Formats: sequence, C-alpha cells, structure tokens
Amino acid sequence: MNINNEWKDYRIIATGDGEKLERWKDVVLLRPDPQVIWHAAKPLDSIVKPAARYIRSSSGGGHWEFDRRLPESWVVSWRDLKFKVRPMNFKHTGLFPEQAANWAMMTDLIRNSRRQISVLNLFAYTGGATVACLSAGASVCHVDAARNMVEMAKENVALSDLSDRPVRYIVDDCRKFVAREIRRGNRYDAIVLDPPSFGRGASGEEWKLERDIYDFLKLCAEVLSDDPLFVLLNSYTTGLQPAVLYDLLQLTMPAGKTTAYEVCLPTEEGTVLPCGASGLWTKE
Repeated sequence: MNINNEWKDYRIIATGDGEKLERWKDVVLLRPDPQVIWHAAKPLDSIVKPAARYIRSSSGGGHWEFDRRLPESWVVSWRDLKFKVRPMNFKHTGLFPEQAANWAMMTDLIRNSRRQISVLNLFAYTGGATVACLSAGASVCHVDAARNMVEMAKENVALSDLSDRPVRYIVDDCRKFVAREIRRGNRYDAIVLDPPSFGRGASGEEWKLERDIYDFLKLCAEVLSDDPLFVLLNSYTTGLQPAVLYDLLQLTMPAGKTTAYEVCLPTEEGTVLPCGASGLWTKE
C-alpha cells in the first residue's frame, strides 16, 4: 500500500453508499467510487453540501448536477506543482490525486540518479507524471491519443512554470509511437504507463488492456536505454491486482527489482481508500 500525505488542496471528507465527498481546494464534489461498498453514517451531502455531484445513469455513463455556479476550472497544488481541475465526462476531474504517491517516488528516483534522465510518458492524460518528472530535472516525451488531454497537460506544465524544460507532446497511438521510436533508434531511461481498460488511438486503433498489455510491455522493453532507471505501470482496471502488475513486469522487463502495491488515499474518517494498483520495475 502506497499513500502520499502531502496534499493540502485535496481531501476526502467522508465516504459511504458508493460515493466519496471530496474537497478540491475550495470546491466540494460528490463522486461515485466503486470501492466504497459500506454505508454512510449519515447522508454525505448533509456533512458538507457539495457544489457539484456526479449522477450515474442506469444505462451507463452519467452527468454532473451543479448546486451552484462553478468556475470552468480551478487550480490545486501539490508541493510546488500546480494542476488544473474541472468536472469532466465519466466523473473525472482531470487529475488522480492518489498518483502523488508515484510522483514522489519518481522524483526521488530521478534526482537520486544524479544524471540526465529521459522519460517516456505513455497514455499520459493531463500530465501529472510529466509535471513531476520535469520538476525533478528529467526530459519528458508525453504521448496520448486525445488532443484535448495533451492540451491540458501543456497547461499543467505552464502552471508549474516548467514550460522551459525539455518536453515533447505527441498526439498519437502509443503502440504506433513506440514502434516508430524503436525503428528510429530513440531510447528512454524511464517509462511511465497509465493504460486505460479500453480505448481508441488517434486513428481509431482499438486497445483492450487484458488482451494487449503484455505484448505492449515487451515492445516497451525494446525502447529502454542501456542504463534504464525505472518502468512504472499503473492500472485502474477492476480485477488487475498488484500481483498481476508484478508478474507482467517480471515477465517483460530486463533483470532488475520489481515491486507492486495499491495506491490509496487517506480519508478524514480515519480509513484508507484504495484507488488503483501500480507496479514498479527498477534496474536495481
């Protein structure tokens, strides 16, 4: 279990009945969470009235209901880094705060390496890992198939005053990009992967995690440098336990050290909310 307790602009206030009540700086949101299978002591919206709530649809998906007018987006901080958040489709906010545990780990690995590290961030979304790695002094190649997410990543990098750092933004299918990098002879010291359960590439390429991740990790091993630092694999897919991520990295990466763990967030109730799983491979 890996938890980072450094958040000041994010808190889980309470949980229950399949939902979590969160404070994002000055804005309180109420969102579904499939891990919350217990009952609330009292209705969550009676503890603090949320500004917005995500309502699931019985036919799939859902929508936001707003109790009051919100800004289109606002900014939260972790350490000296800044990120834009806003209510988005499928209950998302553009940021996964539990990933701060991995941001802290990556920044330590990069800084302690005492050399220039090149990072390939795949399925990179809005760039939380990109911002963290840039802040530690790495160069980053940020790849995602969704142009709007890449644009939001650029905004996050700018918010943290890191736009002058060495970063490339690529809108492309991650598998096609990695294959091209191998043919070009480009190599990276670290790889971050946050693949979805299901998705489509920039040209409609289909991705299914359970079917595709093993072969893709084998491909990623070919784009590692001769002196690699780490490979981080994240998963939010139900059923993929940390042990599965451990096995995937053990089977696909060079000889090294592999660990796997749940990423979690503390709550003001004194409980710990599991939010996903990560596997970490390092050379030593």
